Amino acid sequence: MDYSVVIIVAVIFIIRLAFLKVSKQNEQAILASGGKEYGVQNSKRLTILHILFYFSCLVEAVLRRAELDTQGLLGCVLVAFALVMLYVVTQLLKGIWTVKLMIANEHKFNDHWLFRVVKHPNYFLNIVPELIGLALLCHALYSAVVILPFYAFVLYNRIEEEDRLIAEVIIPNGKI
Repeated sequence: MDYSVVIIVAVIFIIRLAFLKVSKQNEQAILASGGKEYGVQNSKRLTILHILFYFSCLVEAVLRRAELDTQGLLGCVLVAFALVMLYVVTQLLKGIWTVKLMIANEHKFNDHWLFRVVKHPNYFLNIVPELIGLALLCHALYSAVVILPFYAFVLYNRIEEEDRLIAEVIIPNGKI
């Protein structure tokens, strides 16, 4: 078996752990300054599904003896794009970016053009291409067919709650 796919998945996972560390630091700062977390159960579901999807794709890659072919390279391109977009979003949101749904005290709406053009770039330009890319890289058809519909449902609920909070809490605080 060609272990390049497994190595690439491991590298992607390590990069995601680095972003998780940033999220944890931001979460602590938000809570310390009077901010609040919302959608706790939904965030837990997203976390479980994300880890399950990674693990399932990796298992499928090993079982299928996935190689870095054209499909795998397309997956790598999608994941690379997703990680670049994750970096961009974290830089635009700075200390308020977290993997959880949190609102900082006096949280203001970020009116950057990216948020006007793509309402939820963290979801649509990071998570969605990351998951599709990972499935392609790992040749993980079963993982995609079985897990992604559940992920889409939970993510839809997250977006609905975030939209409500943006309208009711964040926008009334003003724009930056």
